[in-house]
Amino acid sequence: QAQFVESGGGLVQPGGSLRLSCTVSGSIFNIYAMGWYRQAPGKQRELVARITRTGSSAYADSVRARFTISRDNVKNTVNLQMNSLNPEDTAVYYCNINSGNGYLLPWGQGTLVFVSS
Repeated sequence: QAQFVESGGGLVQPGGSLRLSCTVSGSIFNIYAMGWYRQAPGKQRELVARITRTGSSAYADSVRARFTISRDNVKNTVNLQMNSLNPEDTAVYYCNINSGNGYLLPWGQGTLVFVSS
């Protein structure tokens, strides 16, 4: 059973940066594309960035040009560099597979990003 352990969240001022990391256990890392998702208070969870096994990436419009997703296929980690953060980025961030058909694995605990002055 795959497990996701997210880290790197915290409190940051508007305009600041954070780097999130997700360690993936199990054999699924080299099978699926991976995604970073977030859930803001009172909102549904949404996909913010995805990366294929070969490194092709895509982003939600709200984070494009500010966030960068990357993966290390040796260490089984997927990272999210977040720059120019604003209060609308406040959410719990999760990683999971991105199968393209909506199939997801059990969620990890996530990591909270709180953007506030």
